[in-house]
Parts: sequence; structure tokens; C-alpha cells
Amino acid sequence: MFDIKVPSLGESDTEATLITWLKDVGDDVLVDDIIAEIESDKITMEITATESGKLVEHLAEEEDTVEPGQVIGRIDTSMEVSQAKAPAVKPEKKVEPQVDPQVEPEPQAEITSQESSAPVEEQGLAEREIVREPMSRLRKRIATRLKEAQNTAAMLTTFNEVNMQPIMDMRKSNQETFMEKHDVKLGFMSFFTKACAAACAEFPNINAYIDGDDVVYHNYIDMGIAVSTDNGLMVPVLRDAGIKSFAEIEKGIIDLATKAREGGLTPDDLQGGTFSITNGGIFGSMLSTPILNTPQSAILGMHTIQQRPVVENGAIIARPIMYLALSYDHRLIDGKDAVQFLVRVKSLLESPEAFDIGI
Repeated sequence: MFDIKVPSLGESDTEATLITWLKDVGDDVLVDDIIAEIESDKITMEITATESGKLVEHLAEEEDTVEPGQVIGRIDTSMEVSQAKAPAVKPEKKVEPQVDPQVEPEPQAEITSQESSAPVEEQGLAEREIVREPMSRLRKRIATRLKEAQNTAAMLTTFNEVNMQPIMDMRKSNQETFMEKHDVKLGFMSFFTKACAAACAEFPNINAYIDGDDVVYHNYIDMGIAVSTDNGLMVPVLRDAGIKSFAEIEKGIIDLATKAREGGLTPDDLQGGTFSITNGGIFGSMLSTPILNTPQSAILGMHTIQQRPVVENGAIIARPIMYLALSYDHRLIDGKDAVQFLVRVKSLLESPEAFDIGI
């Protein structure tokens, strides 16, 4: 018999909830098959098989609280199984439409227009109802952390705007070559990640945090990238973002976002970030005040790109403008540093030729 055990949940998580069994008793199980899903305070994880055989016992039921190392099921490895790989079927989830951040603003506007032009169905009074559902463990943890951030930090937000035309021009002229060389699209996020990493190096307190009576500084940038999932907002961490190439950043962000949405993140993927970026623009947000991802001291908010009138050389011209927001902990970061940090990010983004994009 092979015991199916709950994996490690990370340093601070001591229990989780068994969300669903993806294999029933009597099912054939092959190595790497997904057997079950669990949800801790921080993450939804898949439990995969490391041995082949037949699943002969469930020792925990769905919605049970389980602990790391606990045996929740058993596989009889002596029984013959079919080698045909049958994918586990996950419970169907409602998929909300999202605008691809890699798509240019014009197609984005078209997509949004098509979605908003759909007829609106009126809800009749006969359909009035109230549904009460328990909060998931992850949602409760998100609520607790956000409230802790409000109660602990002296949060302020400073704003600026960036002309995205230079980046769009650079992407357009180099996209084909970049794709051929690196097998990944040159997106916006790599520019923002590089700009924030460079600015953090110039303003190290932005990349630091308060621990008791001490300030903890970092000579590296572990960038948290906020990802919206069906289970809530997660912020997986792109390690050493400051020394990664543009292609490595793009591939790393795609990998983390895919794992977040498919339940493949590990506790290590969510720990140890030093600065974060969140992009509300993919949902159409014009402006927002992002909340800190504690214990970090600052977070950059990106927003939707809109054609706006600007003055260049005395003439009014339309340019694709994005509003930026930097929320920061005023206990550690003075307003002067926060403003200058954001101005530096703006300057780097509007002069992308200074970056080596790797072609």
C-alpha cells in the first residue's frame, strides 16, 4: 500500500481543507495523475500520485480539515492498471472574460465594445433569492491580510502618467525578431518589471520593509506579480527580477500566471517578495489605489491604456496614456522618495531604448 499524504504547506500554514477528490475509490492511478486538491490559507494545491496502482481508500472527505503529512488515502501498488492516461476532471468553474495584457489597446477596445454591446437581461422579481455560502479558507486569509495591511501600515498613494507610445513602437518593430529568438511575445510587463527593478536599486527603501524596530533591506528584487484567479487574488514571486533578461521575465510571468490559474503554485512561489506590481488595467480600471502586500512597503498599480490629448512641442496630440499609482508605507518611505521613484519609473518607460531587450 502507498499512503497519499498532504504535502508541506509552507512555514506558517499548519492546516488546509480538502476541496475535492479527483479520483474515486477503485479508479486506476498513474504516476503524476492529479488525485485531489487542497486549499490552505495561502494557496490551492494539487496532490499528485508518485506511484501507480488502484485507489482503494479515501481516509478524508471533501471539506475536511487536513494537516501536512496526514494520510488522506491509499493506493494499492500491487494491482495492475491501464497505462492509458485519463486526465482528472476538475469541477467546472465559471470563467470570467479577461482582456489579454499582450493585446494592443485598439483590439482591447474592440473586445470590450463587443462584450458591452450584448443585450442586458432584466432580472424579474420572481427570481429574488439570498444565497449564503461559507468563505473559503483562502478568501478568509486574503481578507485578514488586507485588513492587517490597512491597520499596520501608514499607507499613502502617489500618482503619475506614462506615455506608452515609445514602448508600443519598440514592441511593434521588434516583436517578430523577439518571437523568433526567444519563442515568447515581448509584452508590457517585462518593461514595467525592468523599470521598477532599476528604480528600486536607486531607492532601496522602496524595496525594504519594517521588521519590529529594524528596517530590512535587499540587494535583490523578488517581484510579486498579482494574478487574478477563480479562487481570489494571488501574488506569486518572480525571483531575481532585476538580473533576468526580458525573455526570462516574460516566460517567468507566463509560467507563474498559468500555475496560479491551474492550481500549480507551491508555497515557495508565494513567499519572500520584496516589491509587487498589480495590473487592474486588464479589467478596464482607469485609476486605483492598490493595497500593500505586507510586509512589503510599496506596490505599483498599472491601469488601462487610453488615448488622451497631450501637449508635445506646443501642439495637442493623442497619445496612449496609462495612469500609474504607487502605494507605499509612509512609516518607512517619505513622500519625496515615493514621488521620485515613480518619476524614475515613468522616465525609464518613456525611454525604452535604454533597455537591452535581448535581440
